[in-house]
Amino acid sequence: MSNTIVYPKAIVEPGSTWLQQAKHWLIGAAGLEKDALHIYLALALLFGSVWLFRWPLRSWKPQALVFAVALIGEAWDLRDGMMTSVPLGQAIPWSVHDIWNTMFWPLAIMLMARFTTIFHASRP
Repeated sequence: MSNTIVYPKAIVEPGSTWLQQAKHWLIGAAGLEKDALHIYLALALLFGSVWLFRWPLRSWKPQALVFAVALIGEAWDLRDGMMTSVPLGQAIPWSVHDIWNTMFWPLAIMLMARFTTIFHASRP
């Protein structure tokens, strides 16, 4: 048994909804897998919100932003899946996988910022 998730053609091929087409184009243009794009987007949102809003890495706020964007994206994917006849019994486990994949590193970074000194600036 393989650990690779195989998405139905309705989700990943051009000819589906415009959001899925845009994601397919981005995957091809970036030369990355879908899972890698989830991680990159999550880290960009995490560090971008820390920089833009001056939130500390140890704060729950950057986590909430990444989680909200992940939930919105997965809700949209579920909607697109229903429009293209993807059964919810198949789509929901993929969405859970995508949310876990998106949230892992932002959560790990927040926990390191809270409970270690790894992100503290050393003073000369």
